[in-house]
Amino acid sequence: MQPRIIVHGGAWTIPAERQQAHIDGVRAAVKTAWPMLAEGADALDAVQAAINLMEIDPTFDAGRGAVLNADGQIELDAAIMDGRTLNYGGVAGVRHFMTPVDIARKVLETEFCLLIAEGAERFARECGLPEVDPRELLTERELELYKELISRKGYCTHDAFKPVPQGTVGAVAMDVNGNIVAATSTGGTPCKKPGRVGDSPLCGAGTYADNETGGASATGFGEGIIRTLMTRSACDYLRDNGANDAARLAIELLHRRVNGHAGLIMLNNKGEYGIFHNTDHMAYAYAHADGTVHASVHMNE
Repeated sequence: MQPRIIVHGGAWTIPAERQQAHIDGVRAAVKTAWPMLAEGADALDAVQAAINLMEIDPTFDAGRGAVLNADGQIELDAAIMDGRTLNYGGVAGVRHFMTPVDIARKVLETEFCLLIAEGAERFARECGLPEVDPRELLTERELELYKELISRKGYCTHDAFKPVPQGTVGAVAMDVNGNIVAATSTGGTPCKKPGRVGDSPLCGAGTYADNETGGASATGFGEGIIRTLMTRSACDYLRDNGANDAARLAIELLHRRVNGHAGLIMLNNKGEYGIFHNTDHMAYAYAHADGTVHASVHMNE
């Protein structure tokens, strides 16, 4: 089986001066993971490596560079799913770990599916994962955004203020054995209510993979994605549609039913990529069969 990998770096109104950094970041993630897949690595390892690179890149709303909640704190969510077994690992409300997808991967290897907050962090320490001072996650850019938003009386996370970062990162890959894995990592929505959990760590909402159909990772306003189980819906659409059409149908479902805005990357079990968004922009990259990488910030026509 010819390996495949596709990643995203968020779907929102990406300012012109930040677009190149998004392109560079998603390209680097694919360039890191593709050689692993080409050499026979499991899709779980390749996807985790791709997400890690974007989590430590301050360009994105994940890990270092994540947005602040209404209390001025950073809370991270992540998930990873194995399409071979349907095993799932998710974490939410993590504050002291730069790469929460690593914790999610460890959760996937247990009998559980989702750990939150202090429980997730205690588990991460038990696994020997490296802890960081939360200040290492903070960027001046996001501190300034927090100050701007917190000063707005009655500000709501779904306000039309632009640009509001939705730089969640995600990856979907297929390895040489045909196994499909999806993963997503995020800092959530700016000035979110403390303790809020979005779509990224929830199975079938922001992250889903099933070898019988394919895998998907979402980015956008999470509440609508949760309510439509958008990535599971997208994978169900793969039963009768190609990857691009399935992605489009899932976004259309989101918009029709809950007036939602998001982006979606997909990979079906034939190795076809799917990409669709109804936001102004979406950052993504994927590897061609020969290993060359296409990376772009796509503009919605």
